Amino acid sequence: MKEASEIPRVKLDEKIKKLDSSRVFKKITPKGTVDWYIKWAASFFILCGMALVSANVHPWSMFLSLIGVVGWGIVGMMWHDRALVFINGVAIFIYLTGILKHFLGQ
Repeated sequence: MKEASEIPRVKLDEKIKKLDSSRVFKKITPKGTVDWYIKWAASFFILCGMALVSANVHPWSMFLSLIGVVGWGIVGMMWHDRALVFINGVAIFIYLTGILKHFLGQ
């Protein structure tokens, strides 16, 4: 049996080329498209909202998180991804309920 140091290492790209198959796909994420900007901005808002939750800064944490989930909801619609639309639609409802409860004092 060969030692681990004796086994030749082949890069993934080289393995894909050797297969010469139409079934092998390399993932390419477009950069600089509208959805790319929205998803990163939305992610930033969600992270800021999380940081404010940990610092107990209300209702600003809910506002920032709401902006983030609205952004991801838009991305879900752009991508026709039902799971993203569903989870962010529910999150929008939850954050709006929390914001209303905060300002109505209930």
